[in-house]
Amino acid sequence: MTTQQGFVHEALFYSSPQEYVSGLVPFLTDGLAAGDPVAAAVPGPNLALLREALGDDADRVHLLDMSEEGRNPGRIIPQVLRGFADRHPDAARVRIIGEPIWAGRSAAEYPACAQHEALINPAFEGRDVTIVCPYDTSALDPVAIADAYVTHPLIRQSGLLRGSETYAWDDLVARYNDKLEPAVGAVRYLVREPGQLAGARHTLAASAREYGLSENRADDLKLIVTELASNSLMHAGTPCELNLWRDADELVCSAADGGHLGDPLAGRRPPQDGQLSGRGLLLVNDMADLVRMYRGLDGTTIQVRLRLHDDRV
Repeated sequence: MTTQQGFVHEALFYSSPQEYVSGLVPFLTDGLAAGDPVAAAVPGPNLALLREALGDDADRVHLLDMSEEGRNPGRIIPQVLRGFADRHPDAARVRIIGEPIWAGRSAAEYPACAQHEALINPAFEGRDVTIVCPYDTSALDPVAIADAYVTHPLIRQSGLLRGSETYAWDDLVARYNDKLEPAVGAVRYLVREPGQLAGARHTLAASAREYGLSENRADDLKLIVTELASNSLMHAGTPCELNLWRDADELVCSAADGGHLGDPLAGRRPPQDGQLSGRGLLLVNDMADLVRMYRGLDGTTIQVRLRLHDDRV
């Protein structure tokens, strides 16, 4: 789609399956012809479109269902995008299609998706990688389309490529930096010291099971609680207020402290070889169905959602 050097981040606007295929398949096949590593992570129905259109070439493209791999947007950069690009450090260029925003995303998920799209830019700055992000203009809310101009320096529509006049990824990250308050009646547990972690795990896991969380996922919650509270005690140096409540078919757990988390990419960088610490938020992103974060000068809140009816074993 482009011969620029360094990192290239495009939004591709499409309004029909035909536009989807015609806009993306040449990007993939041109990459194969050039010997570039090529991947596509898109929702299931669109994955089927690409697979059919690619024919025999589909076996040469790393294909992923984004509705599974990227159900939590915080997982996409470290596991899907960097997970593929970092396996090819000597490639002249790596090409990836990533579609994290689709019409089925919930209102709770969208701010995290938009922030993810913005954070791709600093995460890949200086890398010889092209990432193309498709947007369905016929199905998405106009807000999502407008935000695509803010998170992508380049916009492609009807075969034409142009620069975005409103590109400002850091402004969008700040705009969706919402305060995340616990629900009225939430189960609360204040952790002031490491010795209270066991009590927090036991209390919140017991409440989660009462809300309908499976035993396996309750074990995941215990680990999430441990990582979040430990991070607060170790890095923020303040107590951690844990809250747990049910929101429809999801369980929500939040951890709030008085520290300021300045790094917008926290929890989104793959661990380096030999790295023994700093993996806590990566682990939380891996286990959760959704992670949202409030980073303020007055404190930090990390909100984790787990689906009560999970189809994973």
